[in-house]
Amino acid sequence: MELCAKGQPITFVEPDSPAKRAGVRAGDVLFAVNETPVLDLIDYEHLTANRALKLDLKRGEEPVSIVLYKDEYEPLGLCFETTLMSRMMTCRNHCVFCFIDQMPKGVRSSLNVKDDDWRMSFIMGNYVTLTNVSDTEFQRILDRRISPLYVSVHATDPEVRTKIMRNPSAGRIMERLTALKDAGLRFQAQIVLCRGLNDGDVLRQTLSDLSSLAPACGSVAIVPVGVTKFRDGLPALGTFDEAQSAEIIDRIEPMQREYLARFGTRLVFLSDEWYLNAHRTLPQSEAYEDYEQIENGVGLLRMFEDDFRYALSERAPLKRPRTVSVAGGTAAYPFFRELYRELLPYGIETEIHPVPNLWFGGNVHVAGLVTGSDLVSELKGKALESPLLIPKNMLRETENVFLDGMTLSDAEAALGVPIRTFSDGTEFISCVFEE
Repeated sequence: MELCAKGQPITFVEPDSPAKRAGVRAGDVLFAVNETPVLDLIDYEHLTANRALKLDLKRGEEPVSIVLYKDEYEPLGLCFETTLMSRMMTCRNHCVFCFIDQMPKGVRSSLNVKDDDWRMSFIMGNYVTLTNVSDTEFQRILDRRISPLYVSVHATDPEVRTKIMRNPSAGRIMERLTALKDAGLRFQAQIVLCRGLNDGDVLRQTLSDLSSLAPACGSVAIVPVGVTKFRDGLPALGTFDEAQSAEIIDRIEPMQREYLARFGTRLVFLSDEWYLNAHRTLPQSEAYEDYEQIENGVGLLRMFEDDFRYALSERAPLKRPRTVSVAGGTAAYPFFRELYRELLPYGIETEIHPVPNLWFGGNVHVAGLVTGSDLVSELKGKALESPLLIPKNMLRETENVFLDGMTLSDAEAALGVPIRTFSDGTEFISCVFEE
């Protein structure tokens, strides 16, 4: 075939891979597989799943075609310059509740990147709006059978959704979601709820519309809007107090029972924040079904509790009692205070330090947004047991860096104690029982 202008430079060929055996070399540039241009990782994975492949390459200035045979779905064995094999698709929305717009000035550049890339939704479970996808690109989603996608819906009413996202194309969401259903594809949905904007009758209509797409719509998470103190020049947003959070729970739980009878799933799930805000007991484990919305904080505390209790049941009381210092956000402090009392018969007492979020202010109270500077400011000068335990989600994924750029080692030096992290109830029990 005639090579298109842009190709995919190959940086490495895995030893003893189908590509290596066929003669593909590092430095070759891949243009097409079976006469179809390779635009990105999605195309590459889809096209190379076949047994018989024709690779159109360029080696130096010379076009090269290689035909090879391999097992179906066997990796071809090629590595490229970037994971996605193309640039990240960024967001052109101006959502009224966008957390990136509520960041203070001077944060590291990676925190200001607005990602709305449907490929990362498929690969990593990131939520996307589908408003930044052209009709041609959306057709590629259908053609490549991308499922499931994770979609930030917020509202199905075209006028309300356009107002929320401040993007004229935002009103086409039901058209897009219906096309996913008609193609036999699935999606998980998210609603960030803002008082006076997409609650009330708007929420009722949104849930009615999404339930009409079940089972293509696998689940819907409802999370309360997060508002920081950095909202100069941004629209005013209504948040939810204790009574209003309770009202949301009382409205959604009957709908869950109705959907369970109709679809065999509760379909709509509330994040833990609603129950913490309302001072209500969390639902039992079975109410979260397969925990499909765990990344939205739906069932996170109940899963932690279940893991905690299971791991604890396999332990014996300590011969020498000890005290453990634990720090976290303020929202879940009452929950953990009660749960950690179950350690007392094992000879373990916990000192829990809820850390107020001064860095973001506003109504931000979750552990995952606690910064290193707030941790140090709250705990410096206090008698802490060694090591201090903190949730791993306080740190950037794969790095020991807090949201404000402070490193874990800097926080340890400032507080004078080593810091250990835990990601779930099982790891927490391992930490507290270690001598």
